[in-house]
Amino acid sequence: MTQKILQRAAGYEERFNTLFEEYFDTVSAGLDAPSFSRFTPECLRLLRELSLRGGKRMRVVVLHEAARLVTDERVEALDAAALSIELLQTHGLVHDDLIDDSPVRRGGPSTYYAYRERFPRHSQTALGLTVLAGDLALALALQVLLEAKVPVAMRQAMVEVQTRAAADTFVGQIIDMERDFAAAPDEEILHCVADYKSARYSILAPLQLGLLAAGEQPALVARELREYARLVGICGQMRDDYLDLFGDAVVMGKQTGTDLRDGKHSYTVRALLAAADDTERRVVQSALGDPACTPETIAAVREIGERRGVPGSMQADMHRFAQQASAVAAGWRSRWREEAVTFFEQLPLWSVERAM
Repeated sequence: MTQKILQRAAGYEERFNTLFEEYFDTVSAGLDAPSFSRFTPECLRLLRELSLRGGKRMRVVVLHEAARLVTDERVEALDAAALSIELLQTHGLVHDDLIDDSPVRRGGPSTYYAYRERFPRHSQTALGLTVLAGDLALALALQVLLEAKVPVAMRQAMVEVQTRAAADTFVGQIIDMERDFAAAPDEEILHCVADYKSARYSILAPLQLGLLAAGEQPALVARELREYARLVGICGQMRDDYLDLFGDAVVMGKQTGTDLRDGKHSYTVRALLAAADDTERRVVQSALGDPACTPETIAAVREIGERRGVPGSMQADMHRFAQQASAVAAGWRSRWREEAVTFFEQLPLWSVERAM
């Protein structure tokens, strides 16, 4: 991305992080919990810690740039929309880490493992409180919009966007788990999972919310927005899957091969199985779903992929989808402001060139 866009993105991130801290400073006062409860404030503390540990805040950036498609004036409704987007993300992270049994998130303990440490002899309590913590984050994501000081019609439209995004994400989680029970899911299934699980709440919803906040009617360009989000979601998920095997573990701050060990039928696994010969395929299949798979075996699978040209073919596919998404955004020039259109043209290419 251009230096000017990166500076804008850094400004959005810095301002939002301050806003998020202020939100958590006051949220407990508005939550109707009995005074004797110790678990409720503890739950809010864990949500706060996870939420404020960061991430790239790219959804917030997309939200603000979507509003800039319409105007460069300050748009008040963006604060509530940004809080809602990131609270929905927190909800997803809490439940993702429970589903995947992940001990670490954003450089700290996952909510699930924090509760497991808190209740080492009460596993069902730890599980139940994790589910409820995620549920609370979802409720807060909708509540912050319902309480936003914006016109009623705008507020209703924003709540509808986020409710639909949440429902689509749940369906995405379901079909993501279902995918891994298929012997060899085809490419369209992988695209569908990427769309529902990621694109609709990470790209489409922030786009819609930003346009709504700026007074635009996203329903008038619904097909274009959905296609753009789908394409960005696909190339972004491909990049995640690629990095899981072919990325630099030091740069990413986590080990490679997690998807293989977890038995995920990712884009990378599909590409490996398609390119390998019978002997190599058996090596990949033996590693797939083996939680005790050694680093040496992961390295052997990676070597098979490199020998068969999988990194290059995956990069070519990622860039093809990124270019298609950029072409969709380029068509917005006749309707919206140039500098924001440029951001949405460059976003897909950034998503496939990132190192982590």
